[in-house]
Amino acid sequence: MRAMILAAGYGTRLWPLTLDRAKPALPFMGRPLVGYVAEYLARFGCDEIIVNLHHRPESVRTALGDGSDFGVKLSYIEEPVILGTSGAIDNARVFLEGDTFIVINGKLATDIDLNDALETHRRVGALATLVLRHNVERERYSTVEVEDQLVKSFGVYPATVSNASGFEHGAPAPLMFTGIQILETRIFDDIPRGIFSHSVTDVYIPAIARGERIAAHISRGMWHELSTIQRYRDISLSLMQGEGRDLQIGSGTILEPGADVRQAILWENVRVEAGARVRRSIIGAGVHVRRSETIEDAAVVRAALIGNQERPAKALGGEVRGDNFVVPLAQ
Repeated sequence: MRAMILAAGYGTRLWPLTLDRAKPALPFMGRPLVGYVAEYLARFGCDEIIVNLHHRPESVRTALGDGSDFGVKLSYIEEPVILGTSGAIDNARVFLEGDTFIVINGKLATDIDLNDALETHRRVGALATLVLRHNVERERYSTVEVEDQLVKSFGVYPATVSNASGFEHGAPAPLMFTGIQILETRIFDDIPRGIFSHSVTDVYIPAIARGERIAAHISRGMWHELSTIQRYRDISLSLMQGEGRDLQIGSGTILEPGADVRQAILWENVRVEAGARVRRSIIGAGVHVRRSETIEDAAVVRAALIGNQERPAKALGGEVRGDNFVVPLAQ
């Protein structure tokens, strides 16, 4: 089965980590983030995958290569201008046409069972199946209204949690879209050709209005979206803890004897001197943490990367400290 990983976004909420590489190339659990997603897809028989690119595409090609390290065959398609979630699918139609295919957001860490979702898709006879989950913590994800296993409408952000279990007056928490979808190739009849478009507003809502079957598969299992620096740090540390460790160390990185480093993600070619202290932090490529420094709850990149660049509106603020640019994560 073929699949597409949507990975063309700028990653502005992950700035400044995305200054020298695209979001898909961020290190995650010992591999590039999209490599992690590709391995997930491979477990369910998706061995031919296309990845759309926009920001710093060369960093993704270098990090992922032909996909053989992740058990798949990777192809790439660049978007000189961002095309949106369904515009990207249209742009890759030559690769995807011919049979049922899967589309997944490229910033996910999940173990949701795709075989179960495919069973729902086939049983319902759907044009598309959206994999959903209960938004127990009522985070800022749009709600999805479901009736008889079919998506009926898309709503606004949910109200805040009213109790510890995430349920209000016995009703289940609202449903949200996970960014995983199963599609039949006739979906291309519904996607505007060659222009920016969004799957929900430009494809699914009109399809539902004319009576198409958009199935809802309510999933179980682990699911996280790595859309912000805090999420990237917290999810990495949580998954590492599940493996019985608290450090991720990239190639060429040196921790001098006497360096006190715990609960940290260190990218490639980092040096932490003896006497330095690092906790609950992300240390970017080439960063040098000197013996007198303490880095806690922060993301750090080389100050030279910042230059005269303006901070994106959705990004966290930071400050230059010597040769480094430090972004506190408790903002």
